[in-house]
Amino acid sequence: MTEDTEVNSPKNQLLAAIGPEVIKIEEVMRCDLQAVVGQADPLLVEILDYGIFNGGKRLRPLLAVQAARLCGLQGDNIYDLAIAFEYLHAATLFHDDVIDRADTRRGKPSVSKAFGEIAAILGGDFLHSRSMFLIGSHGGRAALEIFCRATNAMVDGEFLQLRNARNHNLSEEDYFSVIRGKTALLLAATCEVGALAAGASLSQQQALSRYGLNLGTAFQIVDDLLDYQGDAKQTGKAVGNDFQEEKMTLPLISALTSATQKDKQRLLFLLENDEARRTGFSEAFALIDKYDGFSLSRNRAENLIADAVAELDIFSDESVLPPVKTLRVLAEYVLTRNK
Repeated sequence: MTEDTEVNSPKNQLLAAIGPEVIKIEEVMRCDLQAVVGQADPLLVEILDYGIFNGGKRLRPLLAVQAARLCGLQGDNIYDLAIAFEYLHAATLFHDDVIDRADTRRGKPSVSKAFGEIAAILGGDFLHSRSMFLIGSHGGRAALEIFCRATNAMVDGEFLQLRNARNHNLSEEDYFSVIRGKTALLLAATCEVGALAAGASLSQQQALSRYGLNLGTAFQIVDDLLDYQGDAKQTGKAVGNDFQEEKMTLPLISALTSATQKDKQRLLFLLENDEARRTGFSEAFALIDKYDGFSLSRNRAENLIADAVAELDIFSDESVLPPVKTLRVLAEYVLTRNK
């Protein structure tokens, strides 16, 4: 790859476009937390600093800010609303790592590993509470309703995943129901609330909501692909972790749908047998690849990104504005990210 190509890559374009916004979001979060935890238990302060400022793309607040800017909102008040989505996201990570008994997050010990499960749950509870306060205070009742629908969907997604645990005949429909609830609907809500805060028309709010929904769905598919095809040094977690946990993600579901009866039985044996699962990941990988599980999943993600970008056509008069360009580059980046 040439130097010019690297400079013009979706990742570098995105970093150039959002760099100042990420810095601003970080500043607003630090100021907000300093204001509300001044009298809090020192352990809570330490947990929040460790868990929130331990990397992260700030995708959710970025989407809220860009959606608001696209719909004409100026000034800095949008940041106080946008950071609520990062708080909620962080709260779910705190809790997820307890549920999954995960030892690492982004290449470092998870909050639950570093501080204990009870402390992690309490830290997540605080962030959830703070996020709802910020949405209600800065977005009003309509924004709070959108926000709560998204949080309810996240819980529904977790319960659906729990109900489907070890269901090795999971359908694509069930898979998409889970990831819409756990991931995509929150991204849809961030875009919709950003547009709402800017006073956008209902059609603009809905278009941006669909953009976020498609973006979030594609994001999770790529995440599932990285679990098989990624570099552990880049992703911060062991390759094949989903397979070891018997998670039915799209590459595996696609392969099982297309495989011969013999290969399907072999793949299920590798998944269901504890010893085979530990030693047979390479064989499982080869079988998934044989039946195009990876390429079909990649194609699905690409189609979702195309659908997401198409939703921005409603802003044709503003097509040259920076927020439109940023949202388009962000969509491209989802397909090329390596962590």
